[in-house]
Amino acid sequence: MEGLTASEVAGFGVGTVLLCATIAAPKLDAFFSASQRSSLGMCKKCGDVGMIACSRCKGMGLIKSNGLFGFSIMDELYPPLDGAESQMKSIGCSKCKGRGHFCCPGCSNKAQV
Repeated sequence: MEGLTASEVAGFGVGTVLLCATIAAPKLDAFFSASQRSSLGMCKKCGDVGMIACSRCKGMGLIKSNGLFGFSIMDELYPPLDGAESQMKSIGCSKCKGRGHFCCPGCSNKAQV
């Protein structure tokens, strides 16, 4: 790659920084929210709600079963406007058994004491 200009190198650098920031954002958000909850005397995991959303179905209890990895670009970009059912079928999440959440391990131990 001998023909790289300074602006191309800068573009690669900025792109790398943006990619790293995108990857790190959820971890940083979790860290800051846990520290804020801790300073307020709340449960670090759930914020005294007593439930944690399932990471697989994102708290919905259902997973889309059609398309590549359960994702269909047409249903995401163009949802039915008339309220009709989508072509995608949904199945219950096997991780949370369709509930969408779990009991918080930190709060459930406090309640039993």
